[in-house]
Amino acid sequence: MDDIKKEEGKLPQIGLGCMSLPDDFKSSQFLIEKALDLGITFFDTADLYQRGENECNLGKALLGKRDRVILASKVGNQWNAEGTSWSWNPTKAYILQAVEASLKRLQTDYLDLYQLHGGTLEDPWEETLEAFEMLRQQGKIKFFGISSIRPNVIRKVMAMNPPKTIMMQYSPLDRRPEEEVFPFLEKSETKVLVRGSFAKGLLINKPETDFLDLKKDQVREIRQTIVDSGFMPEAVLIRFGLEQKSVGSLIIGASSVPQIEKIMEGYRQSAQVPTELIHRLKADFPANRYEEHR
Repeated sequence: MDDIKKEEGKLPQIGLGCMSLPDDFKSSQFLIEKALDLGITFFDTADLYQRGENECNLGKALLGKRDRVILASKVGNQWNAEGTSWSWNPTKAYILQAVEASLKRLQTDYLDLYQLHGGTLEDPWEETLEAFEMLRQQGKIKFFGISSIRPNVIRKVMAMNPPKTIMMQYSPLDRRPEEEVFPFLEKSETKVLVRGSFAKGLLINKPETDFLDLKKDQVREIRQTIVDSGFMPEAVLIRFGLEQKSVGSLIIGASSVPQIEKIMEGYRQSAQVPTELIHRLKADFPANRYEEHR
């Protein structure tokens, strides 16, 4: 897999989303070590997850392995003093403060990728982006990214200081980025980090339910088409995401060893999934559209 640590390089195509890791350290460590054994080197967390304990567990599990992995975290959601709720804070002062806490919890002196965990048009983008640039110059982060599904926010940030990555949801059940965002980003060096590739398991093995503007029956029909293809659902969904030119990596969560094993087996088999199947999925089912933040 390619390495984000090389400035001219690319992200590994598969990363482990750590939000679903168990709360207790030993269980979390076991899954992280299994992911490493299977070839996963890209780990994505956030200071929001488990009020920072997710970062703590990840950092502790990766002790002595830092040179082997790519670490990404996120910032912008500030917990209150009681730890009962959080508020949005994308200010320069908070980002510079929060990164120190994340570095300490992750037991590292730098992050490969530091992402703003959201964003609106009303945010103080000049100081937000200045904070990321300061951290990059100080060597505390290699690259910065944002996590946003909003086309208007993406256009604004791209015009000011294009990030290394933009994280957004994408799957056969959520094709909103196809309309505008993917074509727009194809013209740049910014790459998409896809989350939600398996649509919360609805396209794997979870009971069907409504999803965005799709009704339960439509979800069932899409899933059945994937099952009838003869390929692992995971392989089809991974190929579905990676087929997009603007997509650099899929961040996929797991909470058990079998899930991690299926992710990596699906990744290996995804190369065998024909492009025609992906095109048929897109042709036979309607694409969603953004109704807000256009």
